[in-house]
Amino acid sequence: MHFETKAIHVAQEPDKETGAVVPPIHLSTTFKQDEVGKHKGFEYSRTGNPTRQKLEENIASLENGKFGLAFASGSAATATLQMLLNKGDHVVCGDDVYGGTFRFFDKVMARLGVEYDFIDMSNVSNLEKAVKPNTKMIWLETPTNPLLKITDLKAVADISKQRNIITVVDNTFASPFLQNPLDFGIDIVVHSTTKYISGHSDVVGGIVVLNDDDLHEQLRFLQNAAGAVPSPFDCWLVLRGVKTLALRAERHSDNAEKIVEFLVSQQDKVERVYYPFLDSHPNSDVARRQMKRGGGMVSFEIVGGKDQAFKFLKELKLFHLAESLGGVESLSEYPPTMTHGSYSEQERLERGIRPNLIRLSVGIENVDDLIEDLKNAFSIAFQ
Repeated sequence: MHFETKAIHVAQEPDKETGAVVPPIHLSTTFKQDEVGKHKGFEYSRTGNPTRQKLEENIASLENGKFGLAFASGSAATATLQMLLNKGDHVVCGDDVYGGTFRFFDKVMARLGVEYDFIDMSNVSNLEKAVKPNTKMIWLETPTNPLLKITDLKAVADISKQRNIITVVDNTFASPFLQNPLDFGIDIVVHSTTKYISGHSDVVGGIVVLNDDDLHEQLRFLQNAAGAVPSPFDCWLVLRGVKTLALRAERHSDNAEKIVEFLVSQQDKVERVYYPFLDSHPNSDVARRQMKRGGGMVSFEIVGGKDQAFKFLKELKLFHLAESLGGVESLSEYPPTMTHGSYSEQERLERGIRPNLIRLSVGIENVDDLIEDLKNAFSIAFQ
């Protein structure tokens, strides 16, 4: 079954009782048992809920995985995955990851005795050097947030399997339509379903997808024990959004490619453009090998530094200045103080997050209108 068909039909059969084409939301917090220890698969909604189960099955199918585990946010999914670790364990993490991920690793888990090294994984040889005898997990994003670095997934999987290390890929920027890390040997995929999967900026959620039975049992226990699960209505909203993911992902990519072309042409106003399928991207060949399209995220460095960036962002009308990404509407943001404000200034500079960096989440509006919005902002900012 093809992606577009799975998105609409897997775990989305019409309701058996009423024939409703859209499955109902199961809001009940508890479920009647026939007798002690005998039930119809559900006991208590934190442990399992029919609507959440449908979401988990659906997204797992889109990532070509056996198991899905839904969470109340991408951060909740990230935190639960870290519960697989013990004091004294070591994690190798990409140096260019979402600020909230860095914050949890560096400010919470490190305090509990887990060791983290943050490295540039766009060069896989760095990973081989960073692995230690106590390394238990490799965590990466590809494309990364916000510099859109690309890591060779198969190479990472090969290194980890030789050493029995769990690999986790945050696939939020790509979405399951553009990239499937499990197909390259990665153990676990995590998403903020808030972003492209739901796609309408109206629900917060997260999901983990994997194939390994033992890891699934551990994570299912942790999901229930920690309890950071989404409400049935949130699950239903994500299921509604994912049905159009394929259409949206294509439009996001179409628009982003044209905006990249426009930004590259603005040589007197733009110092550098970051986009996975741009020929000047150092790992564009890897990106094209493991992604269907370049996606809807674009970052660039504006000429003139922080003040010029602020002027430009203030003048945008269609690209709303807001955190998050992956919705139908276009967004702009300033990584140094917004999504990556949890990094110190030195940490940002070490990672290449410069004061003139702007990140765009390109929506599905008419691209001519989006480019006109950018033109106007450049014009006023550089008066």
